Amino acid sequence: MPDTIVVAPEKKSIDWKRLIFLFLGLGLFALFFAMPAFDPAVDPRNESFPLTREAQLALGLFLLASTWWIFEVAPIGVTAIMIGLMQVLFYIREPEKALGDFLSPPVWFIFGSLVLGMAFTKSGLTKRMAYKMLNLVGERTSMIMLGCFVIIALMTHLMAHTAVAAAIFPLLMAINALYTDKEGPTKFGKALFIGMAYVAGAGSICTYLGAARAVSAVGFFKEITGNDISFFELSQFMMPVGWIMVFLLWGFFMLVFKPEKPRIENLRERVAALAKEQGAMTIKEWLVLITTVVVVGLFMAKSLIPADAAAQSGFLGFIKGMDRPGIILIATMIFFLTGVLDVNDLEAIPWNIVLLFGGAMSIGYCLWQTGAANWIAVHWLNMFTQAPPLLFVLSIAFLVLMMTNFIMNVAAIAICLPVALVVGKYLGVEAYVILFACLVTAGMPFNLLIGAAPNAIAYESKQFTTGEFFTWGWVANVILMVVLTLAILVIWPMMGLSLFTAPAAG
Repeated sequence: MPDTIVVAPEKKSIDWKRLIFLFLGLGLFALFFAMPAFDPAVDPRNESFPLTREAQLALGLFLLASTWWIFEVAPIGVTAIMIGLMQVLFYIREPEKALGDFLSPPVWFIFGSLVLGMAFTKSGLTKRMAYKMLNLVGERTSMIMLGCFVIIALMTHLMAHTAVAAAIFPLLMAINALYTDKEGPTKFGKALFIGMAYVAGAGSICTYLGAARAVSAVGFFKEITGNDISFFELSQFMMPVGWIMVFLLWGFFMLVFKPEKPRIENLRERVAALAKEQGAMTIKEWLVLITTVVVVGLFMAKSLIPADAAAQSGFLGFIKGMDRPGIILIATMIFFLTGVLDVNDLEAIPWNIVLLFGGAMSIGYCLWQTGAANWIAVHWLNMFTQAPPLLFVLSIAFLVLMMTNFIMNVAAIAICLPVALVVGKYLGVEAYVILFACLVTAGMPFNLLIGAAPNAIAYESKQFTTGEFFTWGWVANVILMVVLTLAILVIWPMMGLSLFTAPAAG
């Protein structure tokens, strides 16, 4: 009888790094749970902002979630679920609120945006767009990347950057597949997808159509100062900053993630053959294209119609009153009802990303509703009430930049802008400069995936880790703050917007 060969079971090594950061996150939460109550924050108007027990636990939960997200202790969607669970277990917020945020309108907007991207891919429209663009920009990888960045930025002038990222993501995946047929990350892939996230933010600040934050911020501004800002006035001052960032980010990524190949050899010939093989546009491609144009048109109309139209009856009032998630979900229903997508596509949706943003909304609302975000903001602002005007504006912008990485950018502006405008008045700082500076940084959360939907969508490429995104984001933050300083001191004054006004009496 032949000898029996016994194969010993493979021993799995312990992932000590994962365990360390898992317990570090839990330890930070336990620390805030055990610490005595913090003193309240008092703003320059002598208004007190206490840090309640719930708010203190919210800060600990945020540190726990951030640690687990940055070091990928668990799948990002699982960490998101933990956020809701911890709020319920420790009575930070009611279950209806903590868990209900996972199905809030912004999460549905992200869901609809992801479905839109899937429709582009399945219909073949993504490949057709990729072939057209690559034929235009040529074989040099630097020009391919620049072409992608420019297209992304231009698209965010007309539609929400979340929808742009979802639509452009499959195109970038197609381009990356032409760059290499090997699995795993490449320098070109890292630059392409991290760049997609960063540039989507930079482009989105240029118009009211790029994101909801500008409309909300200008609403606060009008309520506090009595001054409104038109569509073209906003674009006039934000365009230079946005486009300078687009080109600087391209240079930055070409430097730190220099592509392994300077060019993709015979790309034009390959693209021409693939385009010929694809043939003429199909009915499904036309359907996706027309539906997308209608959705974008509704977004534009909603942003351009005056605010008072929502209270009126008739067509304009109906369009103005439509919710953005509702608009994009119309496209979702059309794609499934017409057979562009089917039940298998529904199962293929990256639910990890949807859960991530559910958790992001939950922790964001938690910090806001418990008062933890206000407490942080007031303490920060109090350090700069006697600062020189330029440093004061930059400090406000930097605070918004940090806060918008972990709460909704609309909320970050709502917390910081009112106090900043009051303090700025007595420092002789122009209110418009404060507003525009906050809008610049609110659009570019470069550190955490939860800061903006394009960040999370880019992560689906598997070309980078959350740690890499977080680390390189600090370099991008420095670039952004330098550009903002240049805008405040040079660009905006050349356009007639000075940093200073006459100081208020008193």
